[in-house]
Amino acid sequence: MKIVPIRVESRSMKQLILTIGFLAAAAFQTTAMAATAPPAAAAAPAATAAKPSSGPVRVQVVTSMGNFTIELNAERAPLTVAHFLKYVDQGYYSGTIFHRVITNFVIQGGGFGTDYKNKGTPETIVNESGNGLTNVRGTVGLARPASPHAGDVQFYINLYDNSALDPSSARWGYAVFGTVVQGMDVVDRIGNVATGAVGPFKEDAPIVPVVIQRIERVPAT
Repeated sequence: MKIVPIRVESRSMKQLILTIGFLAAAAFQTTAMAATAPPAAAAAPAATAAKPSSGPVRVQVVTSMGNFTIELNAERAPLTVAHFLKYVDQGYYSGTIFHRVITNFVIQGGGFGTDYKNKGTPETIVNESGNGLTNVRGTVGLARPASPHAGDVQFYINLYDNSALDPSSARWGYAVFGTVVQGMDVVDRIGNVATGAVGPFKEDAPIVPVVIQRIERVPAT
């Protein structure tokens, strides 16, 4: 079936279209947004990550376009933060890219190498989108496909207030687990790079790769 481009008449409709596309890009597949209500917490899969230590934790993301710092919210998203830090400490993110950039929506990365190949299938984590944190500009969330508990290592940064990514009584949302506290200007520069079809990506990939050189813990000040 041929897909016909749709003229978007409002930001809310555009946001919905981008959200549906966001689901597909998280898993590098074409799927529609899950619309079933979140089940009771007891029905969620068992968590595999340990709860992180108390106190603020910050990480610095060193990229080919500059650096920015994320403060992680272990109080509201303990499982997601522990999961993310496990891969940070392993050096997993070194040499990955921001493979999806949409101006005024999100930048997304962490799962593909500079060769545009998926780095593998890391462990998934329980969806903590009901933690009270919302997808406002500057917040960091865990990307995932349509399956609510299928988020792994890919993360995104909101360039805009994206309420369509928040949970509701009718759907799972995307778990916010941190906030950019330094270097949002770098994030904005990444969010405005030229994009198109690159490697396996049909759209929205930076023409010039934006490389995550490393992510490392830094002292919280």
